[in-house]
Amino acid sequence: MMRMRNRDRVLYTNSESGSPSKLEEVRLGSFSGRMLFTWLMLAGFILFFAPRNLTNKLQFAFVRIFHLPLNLGRSVSISARGEPLVAEVVSRGLYNRLQNHLANVTEQLYQEHQVVEVLSGLRNRFALEGAKLVCADVITTSIGTEHSELIINRGENDGLARGQFVLSDNSIVGTISDISPRTAQVRLFTDPDSKIAVKIGSVNTERLIHGIGDDSAKVKLLSRKYKVKVGDKVLALKKPGFLDAPIIIGVVVKCVADDVNPSLWDVTVKPVCDIEQLKTVSVIIMNPSGT
Repeated sequence: MMRMRNRDRVLYTNSESGSPSKLEEVRLGSFSGRMLFTWLMLAGFILFFAPRNLTNKLQFAFVRIFHLPLNLGRSVSISARGEPLVAEVVSRGLYNRLQNHLANVTEQLYQEHQVVEVLSGLRNRFALEGAKLVCADVITTSIGTEHSELIINRGENDGLARGQFVLSDNSIVGTISDISPRTAQVRLFTDPDSKIAVKIGSVNTERLIHGIGDDSAKVKLLSRKYKVKVGDKVLALKKPGFLDAPIIIGVVVKCVADDVNPSLWDVTVKPVCDIEQLKTVSVIIMNPSGT
């Protein structure tokens, strides 16, 4: 009889104490988990359907807050890939820069000859003379099928504006697509939303290059009457107020008859620099104020 009373007293004490029972803890934990999942799903839907300019502002804010960890993670990722073991006379980066510079100079020489033939005179100004090059560090790199872009640590306070061309290794890699006072977003020419006027090699015609993601782009609506081959240089054309001379943007890596219209070329273009390895870029500011 005494044992029964003691047992009842223990059960009464446990149930009346302030701490929840194990069954209640399980229920509360399950309830909290469901609520957390619901809130996270709701936040995800809000971000998914939010306007792009709002999400860009959130991205810029995130970059400003976590600037140092992002740079550290990028440096570790790049160093982990390591350098090639094969000995080279010059580094691959220097070789690419020299090749791109040669392509730019060759195209400028071609332009000079055209001016000489038409006007019987020489240009009195060099390419990019009077332009300002703003150097910037790459904070983040995103290359994929939906978006291909960089975030750099220069913005409106440094004279940057939407539409300005961005250089690396003496080649065009993209344009400024969004901006804040201290950072900017670079839309790579391989981004599906990118369209830039170009010409291929010695073909005397202008076409648009469209990004297709995954570090590639296409030159569309080019007739097969034009002689195009793998290895031809692709150059971004002059654009008043943004670029005063053609500059290399990529190289043809595929040139076959189009599947839908065999009278047209299907031309695939790759960048002439390793965008994933970029640490710095230069933004071209034509006719900067104060000059």
